[in-house]
Amino acid sequence: MTPAVAGADDVALPTPLGDQFYAAPANIGDYANGDVVASRRMPNPPGFMNIETWQLKFRSTDMYERPIAAVTTLLLPVNRSANAPLLSFQDIVNALGLECAPSRTLFTQTNSLTARQGPALNGLLAQGWVIAVPDHLGPRSAYGAAQLGGRITLDGIKAGKNFRLANISRSPVGLIGYSGGGMATAWAAALAPTYAPGLRLAGSAYGGAPMNLIKMAEGLGYNNPHPAFGLAYAAAVGLSREYPDEIPMWDNLTDLGRSMYLQMQNACTNEILKIGQDHSADEMTPDVKIFDDPVVRAVVQANGLDTYPGTPNSPVFEWHSPTDELIPVESILTTNNKYCRAGVRVSSLLTPAPNHVAAYPLGIPGAIQWLGERFAGVPAPSTC
Repeated sequence: MTPAVAGADDVALPTPLGDQFYAAPANIGDYANGDVVASRRMPNPPGFMNIETWQLKFRSTDMYERPIAAVTTLLLPVNRSANAPLLSFQDIVNALGLECAPSRTLFTQTNSLTARQGPALNGLLAQGWVIAVPDHLGPRSAYGAAQLGGRITLDGIKAGKNFRLANISRSPVGLIGYSGGGMATAWAAALAPTYAPGLRLAGSAYGGAPMNLIKMAEGLGYNNPHPAFGLAYAAAVGLSREYPDEIPMWDNLTDLGRSMYLQMQNACTNEILKIGQDHSADEMTPDVKIFDDPVVRAVVQANGLDTYPGTPNSPVFEWHSPTDELIPVESILTTNNKYCRAGVRVSSLLTPAPNHVAAYPLGIPGAIQWLGERFAGVPAPSTC
């Protein structure tokens, strides 16, 4: 893979994968969004049965409107019918390394909640659902660049529909994801009317989704040390990868900030948390904090759905903890209310979970049932 593009801050882009399947061809710009550039049959991931596994390389577009190559992993039940339901599953990928992407971790069962969801996903596959798992952080593993995740998710769905062997060109489409995966899912739903107007979604289910990255970062060590500061810092690194012209991050770091930046270059979630544990933004920059720069602040704000002017044109199922320690709940409620006012059918589930992690499994059964009803054509309920 070619890790950099013109103008990119390449100080700490991820180390390229040796697997040339991920490389963008020289003529990537000749393809349309969602066109399949290459495909390959893969062995089935550990724990998955009675399926065929394919990986698709497809064309998408980065936030400077330049063509990029992205990858999705397609799980095809052998007993599927033509145009079976297609579920795009956005994994929780809080990472900066390319080896942390689902197309890699699905086959290693490391650093991936996708692998730990094997039984649940197998249940859906046994029903004949097709499951697509996109590498929604893109070829630069731009964690935090939430709009990009939405674009790649939508283009990955289109690629699956364009893959003739799958026979899902007219399949109803649903999306699901939690936390970072929920962020990509929520953005895909909001962007669909404008970025992929020809793609019709049956519905999107997401939980624990960050709706305002500035407020999230401010709660994770912006002013004081925090155990989960690594997530906020990794998101800043990822945003600098995707918006290098607006966020020349390397030039404005302390020695400690640069050291941590480089340590995180290829890190997955656990390592990111360890590197950033009990640090703060004050230690990363010598004088001015990152959000004090109006250009940087505008970019980060543009990746928050609570202020994004667009709304989904399909129903939404959303769930969260009332006391989420990582995600600002008020921004979730603001976004839900905005969608309700716009006429979106929103079903919001307030779980009894005491924290972010515990809310994940509590919402999955309801989300799956809700998606099944959308696939069956049942009108969507609303808690608006």
